[in-house]
Amino acid sequence: MDDTYRTRAVADLLGITPARVRRFVRAGLLDAPRDSRGYRFSFQDRVLIRAATELEAEDLSAAQVGRALRELRRQLPGRPLSAVRVSSETGHVVAREGASAWEPESSQYVLGLGDGLRGQPGAPERERSIPLTTPHGKEPEHGQGPAEWFEVGCELEAESPAEARAAYTRALELAPAHPGAHLNLGRLLHEEANLTAAEGHYRAALAAEPGSATAAFNLGVVLEDHGKVERAVEAYLRAVAADPELADAHYNLSRLYEAMGDRSAALRHLRSYSLLFKTS
Repeated sequence: MDDTYRTRAVADLLGITPARVRRFVRAGLLDAPRDSRGYRFSFQDRVLIRAATELEAEDLSAAQVGRALRELRRQLPGRPLSAVRVSSETGHVVAREGASAWEPESSQYVLGLGDGLRGQPGAPERERSIPLTTPHGKEPEHGQGPAEWFEVGCELEAESPAEARAAYTRALELAPAHPGAHLNLGRLLHEEANLTAAEGHYRAALAAEPGSATAAFNLGVVLEDHGKVERAVEAYLRAVAADPELADAHYNLSRLYEAMGDRSAALRHLRSYSLLFKTS
C-alpha cells in the first residue's frame, strides 16, 4: 500500500493551507514526486514542512528558513532530518545532533549552547525547539497527557511504527475521543492490512470530528479495500461535502461510479477532479 501523503492530508495534519504546502515544494524545500493525482509526500517530507512552519512562526523569513533547511538536507545526505532538532536562536536557524550544534546556512558550529551561553546574563537568545525525535521507550519530556503521547506517535512513525501505535494507544487511553490519535492509528493499522481495526478508528475519528474530510476520505479508502463499495461512495461523498476541493475523493468517486455504471456521476466528479488538478 502507498505510504505517502497527499497535499490536503499534509495540510490537515499540520494545520496549514494546501497552498502553503505547495509553496514549500515550489521553493525547492523538498522534492515531492507528482503523479496524475497531485504531489505525494513522505513522512520525512511532513517532518520538514512541520519544521519550516514552526520556524516561520518564530518570525524568521520564509527565504531564510528555506535556505537553512535546504542546506541542512545537503549536509545530511541520505539521512532523515528527524535525526536532528532545529530551533530559532538569535535570528538564526540552529540544528542540533547529540552534543553538536551548528548553523546550517553558514556551516559554523555554535559553542556554549546548553551548558554555556544558554541561561547566561547578557546572552540574548530566543528559541522554540522543535522536537523531531523522541527516545524510544520513554515517556514524553513535557508531561504525559494525550497531546504529548500523540506527538510521540507522530515522531516515531518513520522509525518504529510499533512504538508509534503504542503511543497513539496510550493517548487514546487518556482521551478516548482524540481524533488525531484515532486517525493516525487507523492509518498504521490500514497499512498493515488490518482493515477492520482501521475502519473502527477512522469511524471514531469521524465521530469526534464530523467535519473531518481526511477521516471521511480514509474511511472511504478502507471500505473500498474491504470491498464495501457503496459504503465507500458514501464516505467519499461525506469527504467532498466537508471539503469540495479534496481532489483525491473526487477521483475515487469518479472511478467507483464508472465501475457502478453511473456515467453521469462519474463524469461530474472527474470534471471536478480535473479542475482541481489544474490548479494544484
